[in-house]
Amino acid sequence: MTIDAKANLRTVRDALRFAVTRFNEADLAFGHGQVDAFDEASFLVMRALSLPLERMDIFLDAFLTMGEINSLLQLIERRIKSRMPAAYLLNECWLQGYRFYVDTRCIIPRSFIAELLKNELQPWIPDPNSVRRVLDLCTGSGCLAIMAANVFPDAEVDAIDVSLDALAVATRNIEEYGLRTRVRLLSSNLFEAVEGRLYDLILCNPPYVTDASMDQLPPEYQHEPRVALAGGADGMDLVRRIVREAHSQLEPGGTLVLEIGDGRSAIERSFPELPLTWLTTSAGDDVVFLAHREDLPA
Repeated sequence: MTIDAKANLRTVRDALRFAVTRFNEADLAFGHGQVDAFDEASFLVMRALSLPLERMDIFLDAFLTMGEINSLLQLIERRIKSRMPAAYLLNECWLQGYRFYVDTRCIIPRSFIAELLKNELQPWIPDPNSVRRVLDLCTGSGCLAIMAANVFPDAEVDAIDVSLDALAVATRNIEEYGLRTRVRLLSSNLFEAVEGRLYDLILCNPPYVTDASMDQLPPEYQHEPRVALAGGADGMDLVRRIVREAHSQLEPGGTLVLEIGDGRSAIERSFPELPLTWLTTSAGDDVVFLAHREDLPA
């Protein structure tokens, strides 16, 4: 098949069509920034060629060199045989217009909180310049911390993760964005390293996959660190801890924004008296919630 492909691929369009067909035939799983075989093929082909994905139409009929054809065919086959997401194969992921370096030491960024940050968390944060301290719990690649530093220009940002491997990736991303003086990385089990430090805003996209779901994850997701996904029996082990502990880490009037996947019913059972504001994202109205310090359990 590879020899036949080499003989027939000429343009970017040819490579894209071939990749979509192969990915569909292989019944791959998606969801790491791309939703289907076409999205995955477009990302892999265009970024492997160092071309802008958003201007793909301009390049579709451009001829490929033999070296480019060979490289693309190898990547396409690696994606199929290893079942490794394209982001890991390319060491690159995009989230709301931000480019991040990624490898298997960290989860591939895909937080729905990023959509809310793009709009400065308005109307819940009416004045971005009033935010002085932000905490990003479970920072992973550092993506939300970096976005927060850009959205809230006067804020100091602390970014915490229990994984030293993930923090190494986050360090690289923070340096690439020139934010070493504004984003502080900390190794910590949730709030332990910042006990007593108060924040105007706490962001967190924690592990929230249930034990039952962890056992059924497609191979693509098994390349990601288990610690970044597994959330316990109902997925809410860390979420409950964060809700119970966040009050003492927030300034008066401070805000907690927490992503919980499909755990809404579990969190509402755990905290039936807690008034939560469910925020609208592309995934629906029950994936991310907001809570004010004054409403959180003291």
